[in-house]
Amino acid sequence: MGNYAQARFNYSKASHLNSDDSQLNYKIACTYMNEANWESAVKNLEIAMRIHRLQPEYNLAMGQCYMEMDKLDDAITYFGNVVRVRPKNMNGWLELLKCLYKAEMLEEALEYAGFAFEQTDGKPIFLFYKSAVLYVMGKSKEALLNLEAGMNRNPKLVKKFIEINPSILQVQQVVDIIARYKKKKSL
Repeated sequence: MGNYAQARFNYSKASHLNSDDSQLNYKIACTYMNEANWESAVKNLEIAMRIHRLQPEYNLAMGQCYMEMDKLDDAITYFGNVVRVRPKNMNGWLELLKCLYKAEMLEEALEYAGFAFEQTDGKPIFLFYKSAVLYVMGKSKEALLNLEAGMNRNPKLVKKFIEINPSILQVQQVVDIIARYKKKKSL
């Protein structure tokens, strides 16, 4: 209900009654994350992770906190834990790729976009990520092919592609591909 301090108070009371329940510390961390208080969120996640070290949700949240704090190497480590434990889950891959992209680790981002595509049974979002990375690497022909493949599979995901790098809309060939699919949709 948006009253994070009250929620924390209640979760804290509950955690004193059941100190083995790591979920309570995770939920406290989430309230801090909603307030963009990353350091406090990390402290509570560390407590939760003492009980369940490889819990994917905790690792995902920890990675998000570190990414917000611009500690990208730490974030990559936690996102890596998520994809190792749940390789078929899209969220871990998406966060890992965003982080690698932000860290300008483009070769790794390209490689992991391919892994993510394979592990998630060909989810088209990873074609868009691959395309975005290829553009930054200067491989525009390959980037256009991946963009086209992604648009063929799910044109709505182009929004995610643009979020990664909004300046991509300055590339005329990209605009042409997007426009072509908008025309198909309206016919």
